[in-house]
Amino acid sequence: MSESPQETPVAKPANIKAEFTELVKMVVWFLVLFFFLKWAVIEGYEVQGPSMEPTLWNNERILVFKLPHKLSRWIPGYQPIQPGDIVVFERPEDGNKRYVKRVVAEGPPSERGNKVDARAQDDSGPEPVSLRIERGKVFVNNQRVEELYLPVEIEENFDDSDRAELRAGQYYVMGDHRSVSKDSRVFGTIEDDKVIGKAVLRFWPLSRFGLLK
Repeated sequence: MSESPQETPVAKPANIKAEFTELVKMVVWFLVLFFFLKWAVIEGYEVQGPSMEPTLWNNERILVFKLPHKLSRWIPGYQPIQPGDIVVFERPEDGNKRYVKRVVAEGPPSERGNKVDARAQDDSGPEPVSLRIERGKVFVNNQRVEELYLPVEIEENFDDSDRAELRAGQYYVMGDHRSVSKDSRVFGTIEDDKVIGKAVLRFWPLSRFGLLK
């Protein structure tokens, strides 16, 4: 007596609907996490132009760490961005175009946190930081800045002059390729709230993979 072939079980519509719902939830949570990380934690950028050569070359790709700078707006005394760091920032005057430059000087520490202002009328806060560039040499509060990140040939060929006063929450930025860079010598200091984050890693091309400094 021959056995009848076993019937293939048919998935119940309810099970298919439940599995589809779970898949949609996973996709939604993935997208939420992705955009949160991009907005608040880290984001990749492609370098365009020669203004940061030889540190960064055209078409190289970098990772910008955003979280420390965002946290600094809420934590008094926390300043994750220091002179010598490479930062990405935007300029509303240029249609929110984003630039990558190096911080050469910063203003005095900002007063952040839950504070209210009850100072006298003539008390405008801490003294601004003075910067001057003389024949290519950078001086901050009359002290020469040793820019060890610049190749000797670039430092020797750079011959420019400028002056600026930086108040709290302001940065003076320059490209490493000084002779071709559009930076604070052209558009002035940048405000803290225009900084996107600190460039920390070059991840492309792989032959130049490494931390930025």
